[in-house]
Amino acid sequence: MKSLRYINKYFKKYKWRFLLGILFTVISNYFGVQMPAFFSESIDRFQSNLSLQTKTDYLYLALELGGIYMGFSLLKGFFLFLMRQTIIVMSRFIEYDLKNEIYNKYQVLDQSFYKKNATGDLMNRISEDVGLVRMYAGPGIMYTINLVVSFILIVTKMVSISPSLTFYVLIPLPIMSILIYKVSSTMNKMSLEVQKEQSFLSTLAQESFSGIRIIKAYQREQQVADKVSESAERYKKQSMRLVLVNAFFSPTIIFLIGLSSMIAIYYGGLLTFEKKMTVGGIVAFIMYVTNLTWPFASLGWISSIIQRAAASQQRINEFLQTKPKIKDDQTLTPLLEQGIVFEHVGFQYENAEQPVLHDISFSVKPGETLAIVGQTGSGKSTICSLVARHFDPSSGCINIGEQDLRLLSLSQYRNEIALVPQDVFLFSDTIANNLKFGSENAEQLKLEELRAVCKSAHVLHNIEEFEHGFDTILGERGVNLSGGQKQRISIARALLRNPKLLVLDDCLSAVDTETEEIILQELQNFSKNRATIIVSHRISTIRNATKIIVLVAGRITEAGSHTELLSQKGAYFDMYQLQLQQELEAKNTLS
Repeated sequence: MKSLRYINKYFKKYKWRFLLGILFTVISNYFGVQMPAFFSESIDRFQSNLSLQTKTDYLYLALELGGIYMGFSLLKGFFLFLMRQTIIVMSRFIEYDLKNEIYNKYQVLDQSFYKKNATGDLMNRISEDVGLVRMYAGPGIMYTINLVVSFILIVTKMVSISPSLTFYVLIPLPIMSILIYKVSSTMNKMSLEVQKEQSFLSTLAQESFSGIRIIKAYQREQQVADKVSESAERYKKQSMRLVLVNAFFSPTIIFLIGLSSMIAIYYGGLLTFEKKMTVGGIVAFIMYVTNLTWPFASLGWISSIIQRAAASQQRINEFLQTKPKIKDDQTLTPLLEQGIVFEHVGFQYENAEQPVLHDISFSVKPGETLAIVGQTGSGKSTICSLVARHFDPSSGCINIGEQDLRLLSLSQYRNEIALVPQDVFLFSDTIANNLKFGSENAEQLKLEELRAVCKSAHVLHNIEEFEHGFDTILGERGVNLSGGQKQRISIARALLRNPKLLVLDDCLSAVDTETEEIILQELQNFSKNRATIIVSHRISTIRNATKIIVLVAGRITEAGSHTELLSQKGAYFDMYQLQLQQELEAKNTLS
């Protein structure tokens, strides 16, 4: 239950709705308690009026008693409706607030968090887990309050009729309390296991949907289906164990309530023979015990709700209490007009055995283009992530002018840069909205501006070939576009942002050399007044850069212009010769 204390702040937020719900619960139960008492009086009145002469007299008496009883029923039902409208609606508000809080937390957590957590698990926490917490904040709380209020009012009435009979009727309750305590602890452990397996199943399903093309290409549908089925089977078994415990719980409670009813009939009959109790009193007692049946029988269900909610809230708390390593808590304005400088930067990923980067130093000023070239795994993309401040250096520092990047406003800094990542991502929206996504003044952008950047990225002619042009709806992750088209639209999106620093992380790998040449020429014109960093493994992409650095195993081994590096006849020269030979072989093959 400690984990559920986290949502107490929401109960405080909606305290008036909550307090009204408690008031309506008390009033509803008050009328509910009056009904057996009135029924008892009615029976006694009928017994005392057996000497009535006509059927009309009986009819008037029945209508009077029935009308009053129906009035009590209507009042109870009305306040029961109000009780649900306050407490259940409050739980929906709490669900809404909690989901927003979780989503906002997702937004501020840094990239390292997402490297450690599966998407399916994160989705499960904001959907399934929050849903279970809502059940606690709504039905769980409502029925618990209803049980407490009804128990107090009913027992008070029972004691007023016969204290001794009340004592005997309530004997099974301690047994019930012990049973609830034992079963609840078991259900808590089982609920945690069920939630963990459900998260794993959600992750498997999400991965199979995202990778459906690869699955079909390699004809691994059956293997993936078997893996999902195994997880679903484990989830089913654990869920059934939980259901079995819950199913055993409720009948036991009902049996104990039934035992109380038998005691009421037997001992109440003895008291009636002794003239210590009326027949109406026995009927009222049986009705009171029956009225306690559902509240106590629901204890198992309520206990299950609370235990599952506690398990879910514990999982939610685990990441709500996670502190982002990259914080936007500074106010200094970044001066990108002075360029960006890496000074002896080293970086090692969390839980990695070896550093990715060693002693990296370079600078890029407005109007300059820095190219980074190297083999796969040499650390090129890591440098881009450091530039965008997705991570902070493990050693050394990154300066904007003379200011450490960690001391600058992160939101202002990212507003002035544009990153085109290696793994292009497009949303399931129109091409126009995908282009506008990175721009703050998206609504004010005109079609001519979209056409201009698309022309610079050499993708305008492709867009115009679509029937709906810029209003074409893209499939998930831009599935209805080729790899080259997705890359070029991403480049256009970055250009539309008009950044002071443009970072291109191997984003021309899926385009042909002719298209690449056109785009690079446009980018050269675009970069005259801004700093540009281009990452590539192709020499043709970066040969016109102001400065080129060569990475080998996370270290800068060579630096200079294209001509200077060729004259050194080192690693860059070898890469150039190899790629030149491959291009010649490709041309000979085509001819």
